[in-house]
Amino acid sequence: QEQLADSGGGSVQAGGSLRLVCEASRSIYSSYTMGWYRQIPGKQRELVASITLDRATHYAESVKGRFTISREDAWNTVYLHMNSLKFEDTAVYFCNAKPPTGWERRLPEYWGNGTPVTVSQ
Repeated sequence: QEQLADSGGGSVQAGGSLRLVCEASRSIYSSYTMGWYRQIPGKQRELVASITLDRATHYAESVKGRFTISREDAWNTVYLHMNSLKFEDTAVYFCNAKPPTGWERRLPEYWGNGTPVTVSQ
C-alpha cells in the first residue's frame, strides 16, 4: 500500500505558480513531520520545506517568501504552494515523512515517488 502519494507537478513559465499535493496514510500523517525535497539529476536531494505536527515550518533560504507548506488534517494531506517560480526551481519534488524526534531509529522514513516541476524562462 502506498504510504505517500505526491502529485501536482507540471510545466509553468517563470513567475507562475503550482501547488504540490502529498496524500499520506492516516498513521503517518498523524505522527510524522512532513516535508518536501527536490532533486536535480546529478545533485543531492535537498530540503525545500517541512512542517511539524504542531505546524512549525522550516524553509530553504532559496524559497522563503515564495513557497508555503501547509497541512490539511481532514484529508491527511500536505501542500506546497509555490509562487513566483524561477527556472532554478526546476526539479523533481518528493514528499517526505520523518519520524518524530527520538524515534528515528525505531520508525522508518517515507518518500513519495516524486512529481516533476519544470519552469521555463
